[in-house]
Amino acid sequence: MASIRIHLWTATLCLGLSISVAWAKEDTMAKAKDLFKPLPTKAADIKGNPATPAKTDLGKKLYFDPRLSASYLISCNTCHNIGLGGVDLQETSIGHGWQKGPRNAPTVFNSVYNVAQFWDGRAEDLKAQAKGPMEAPVEMHNTPERVVEVLKSIPGYMQPFKNAFPAEKDPITYDNVAKAIEVFEAGLLTPDSPFDRYLNGNRQALKTKEEEGLSLFINKGCAACHGGINVGGAGYFPFGVAEAPSTEIRPAADTGRFKVTNTSSDNYVFRSPSLRNVALTAPYFHSGKVWKLSEAVAVMGSAQLGIKLNDQETAAISTFLQTLTGKQPKVEYPILPPSSDGTPQPVIK
Repeated sequence: MASIRIHLWTATLCLGLSISVAWAKEDTMAKAKDLFKPLPTKAADIKGNPATPAKTDLGKKLYFDPRLSASYLISCNTCHNIGLGGVDLQETSIGHGWQKGPRNAPTVFNSVYNVAQFWDGRAEDLKAQAKGPMEAPVEMHNTPERVVEVLKSIPGYMQPFKNAFPAEKDPITYDNVAKAIEVFEAGLLTPDSPFDRYLNGNRQALKTKEEEGLSLFINKGCAACHGGINVGGAGYFPFGVAEAPSTEIRPAADTGRFKVTNTSSDNYVFRSPSLRNVALTAPYFHSGKVWKLSEAVAVMGSAQLGIKLNDQETAAISTFLQTLTGKQPKVEYPILPPSSDGTPQPVIK
């Protein structure tokens, strides 16, 4: 009889543990569904700039065309390489005349879901963002006038612009260049990651260790800045809430959003980056000084949350972050229309 009671107690204990584990899993999934949203599979609609196949195709050509730069060497894809997670794998991007830019290039993937563009949010949308690098001396070193002059000198661009903007008598304009690039970039989505499948109700999409990392990510407070559809990108936060990072990781001269607003409360404030595909987009932070994902997680724990994550916690969160890698967009490299005798020569210096 005693033996039977022991077996019954053991069975009851095991059943209780199984139910507790199941409840914990359901609780984690429920929390995740409240904090995050899966990525859609289709491009987002852009207010005032509807997508058409002709406009998207033109935007793709322009995205890959280095003639938008003064040197004819740098395209949008140079710093936001579609084959490399939408980044350039540099600490900070290299621009015109081998100048080193001030900040790391954020990924272009899923960027349409960010609240604004650039680390400091100075561009309100992808259209404004597309213009920035073309005009920046340290990047493409060009002018709106010269961009239009070059494109109008290339006969093969006239019809694609007419197709993309059929209501306009003179469709090759600087604004239309940006609009076409915006539409193309808005379609660079990476859906169907393991985490997306989990958010859609597939409990098997995350392994035990990955789900443990998700639970830590939520319960430690990471999701406060990195939530929503883009797992970040939706707000501005001080870098160094609890503890200032080293001056190598957070250079003293780069005061972030303060340079945009000139408001003291925006000192060292940056837009939180999207963490989607973060395992592909090293190095990390606006300085690009951290190359290991686990190190970036540890830095965020101390700088933002004021806690020291142990090795197991850091590893678990890093493992979860790898489930944010979605299906990468497959884009066929376009054949660009050739220059003409009237096309201005490149400016190298």
